[in-house]
Amino acid sequence: MAASKNLNGTISQTVDTALHALEVLAELPSPPTVSEFAEALQVNSAKAYRTLRTLEQRRFVIRDGSGRISLGPKLLRLAQGVSPSLHTAAMPALRELAYKLKMTAFITVLDGERVVTLAAIEPTDVTATIAREAGASHHISHGAPGHAIESTLTPHELASYTGATKLSDAAKSVRESGYSVTRSEVLDGVNALAVPLRLHNQVPAAVAVVHFNFPSDLSPIVDAVNAAAAQIKRQF
Repeated sequence: MAASKNLNGTISQTVDTALHALEVLAELPSPPTVSEFAEALQVNSAKAYRTLRTLEQRRFVIRDGSGRISLGPKLLRLAQGVSPSLHTAAMPALRELAYKLKMTAFITVLDGERVVTLAAIEPTDVTATIAREAGASHHISHGAPGHAIESTLTPHELASYTGATKLSDAAKSVRESGYSVTRSEVLDGVNALAVPLRLHNQVPAAVAVVHFNFPSDLSPIVDAVNAAAAQIKRQF
């Protein structure tokens, strides 16, 4: 994702660089060094370091003992203010879903072309789970939540959010089946299943689970995820 163009001088380049830096850090597969951060940000090392120190002072980013950079805890507090009503309505259903299926359960919302995790619950009574952090994102064209969300878009919404003029085959499939299931589209070796969720005056969303393996019969998972989506609708 490139930094914004300064149209008519209306954009603060300093602020834009800092916000772009947060987006870059969120999308990198692992915490970068300062030089790797500068390369990803496409700026010189001096500018990258100034941006880093500013964000670090505000706790938007942190550095570990080896100097590698990660998003900081301040962002978690900010994330709680994103769609607070939906977040509140979703948490009980996600918790019940995660412990019922013994899988990580989460809800995503559409932000432009990207699907962003709003909240996630990992069951604690299993030996291994797949982490899904609030704020994690990927392009709408990848992953079960992306396909599920795309399936709900009107032609106007599709063009507005993605610039596309027609639905993908994956989204068309969701319209027929009611759910999307993928493997290794976002993370290697990870299965995901998602159902769409549309609420009044809210951005398009999806409820999903991820796990290392799914059974051959997906019906119990589909039913459980649909039930969670219905519960969120009732609570919202």
